[in-house]
Amino acid sequence: MGATVSTAVAVRAFLAWCRVDKGLSANTLASYEFDLKRFSDYLAITVPSGAAAPGCDTATVRAYVDSLYADGLSSRTIARHLTTLRNYFLYLVREGHITCDPTAALNPPRHLKSLPHLLSRQDLMQLLESPDTSKPQGLRDRAMIELLYASGLRVSELCGLDLGGVDLSLGLATITGKGNRQRVVPVGRQATTWLANYIASGRPALLRNRKSRYLFVSARGTRLTRQGFWKLLVNYGKQAGIFRGLTPHVIRHSCATHLLEGGADLRSVQTILGHADISTTQIYTHVVTRGLRETIDRHHPRN
Repeated sequence: MGATVSTAVAVRAFLAWCRVDKGLSANTLASYEFDLKRFSDYLAITVPSGAAAPGCDTATVRAYVDSLYADGLSSRTIARHLTTLRNYFLYLVREGHITCDPTAALNPPRHLKSLPHLLSRQDLMQLLESPDTSKPQGLRDRAMIELLYASGLRVSELCGLDLGGVDLSLGLATITGKGNRQRVVPVGRQATTWLANYIASGRPALLRNRKSRYLFVSARGTRLTRQGFWKLLVNYGKQAGIFRGLTPHVIRHSCATHLLEGGADLRSVQTILGHADISTTQIYTHVVTRGLRETIDRHHPRN
């Protein structure tokens, strides 16, 4: 890949390497592609030559990052863009296409980790009871929300779960997470019961003699998508009186927090959630600590 090769070719090669060699998920690849498209568009204006390593100087990359600030992006989003660029340029260096990493001297923007939004146990009970389980779709949706809360799955893991990935007799589910890493998570008794009901009657009614390897299917017999489940969840939230900020990730946050509040250790929660780094799980300890502080403020005689 010499100086005459365009940025577009370099980006395609990088994305192919991420998909084939690193086995990154479709969501991560889409994020990389989105970020690099924005970077390529910026280079097309500022460096018209469009070489594979345009802006291989820190000044150009810093100017690009400044443009992200100027466009009003959050520090968290800018940090993600910078991570994408680092991986991209490290790939080009490793392949010998460029000699320097222009992001090496750049520091990621500092941002405070926000405490995750979560639901109370009462809100969750109302949410779980929202689907009409007399219908196949409602039975499916109840089973999905039960499993999401019981095992703290990501929505992509939930929708991508195979029928054979759940062992109801053992109360376990085999999950394929980020980077195609597999983990086995426990499924609670309530979730197991609703899954059994869905598999026995709801799923066959939705499939109507059609075949699918996926556990959760739509009325058309296809896999229920992340976007489809998200919309369903928002509607159930409104029925339960939860009108703002309800996403599948909120239920994942709630699962982790309630586990810690119930006495689970941080390493176990890390394993259940599929976090590669314990530091990612540690944010939930702040939520628990906040709850302890509120308890002291409310009950201690000196407060």
